[in-house]
Amino acid sequence: MTTNEPTLIRTVAPSRVPEVAAIFWVTKALTTAMGEAASDFLVRAMAPEIAVLLGAVAFTVALVIQLRAGRYVVWRYWFAVAMVGVFGTMAADVVHVGLGIPYAVSTVAFAIALAAVFGAWRSSEKTLSIHSIHTRRRELFYWAAVMATFALGTAAGDLVAVTLHLGYLAAALVFSALLLVPAIGYRWFGMNAVLAFWAAYVLTRPVGASFADWLGQPPVRGGLGIGSGRVALVLSLAIGALVVRMTLTQREDRRPLA
Repeated sequence: MTTNEPTLIRTVAPSRVPEVAAIFWVTKALTTAMGEAASDFLVRAMAPEIAVLLGAVAFTVALVIQLRAGRYVVWRYWFAVAMVGVFGTMAADVVHVGLGIPYAVSTVAFAIALAAVFGAWRSSEKTLSIHSIHTRRRELFYWAAVMATFALGTAAGDLVAVTLHLGYLAAALVFSALLLVPAIGYRWFGMNAVLAFWAAYVLTRPVGASFADWLGQPPVRGGLGIGSGRVALVLSLAIGALVVRMTLTQREDRRPLA
């Protein structure tokens, strides 16, 4: 039996971001720590102006590569996140070191910027869920929010560690404790999933950055003195290993059943 009536087929564009699982949060935390360590190493290994310029170029290239994919590709996505980690740290540090703006002021300013991004995103798309990142516009909102969270997390971490004189390890432990709030709230108390995700996303930045500073900074500044370059290298290798694992897992999931 045939019919001349058109058949309506609804297609859904592929997601441009990964599913949220344990390996997502581990990799995210490592990229935040790597970004902090790499930024600290680069601004000391060369002229800060050149380091920031290179960071901006690397971030731009990584984001263009990600946006051109049109779907979630493991290495493209995490390369972009890693470069956001490096350049986001530099941007926050430029505001404080280069412009002399206190961490308390920059933390508030970045929080307002993040709220503005969320407000524009919500007004335009009616949702902030990462499960809805199926269009270019939503992905641009997503990356704007990611960049703002990294800058906010960097400023907040330095505010607690430096301005409040708690030190890097204490700051890392404080933010680790705060990170439990959205985790517990979502798991056992019905906290809104979108709110829990973005709260955790912001808090993983100062957690990773503070631990990286504690490992890399010299003892006179409250660190273990391992060196920012060494910390960045080890973390980069760990991130690379996780990216390989996620890539292989993704291929296994896409393999047709016999």
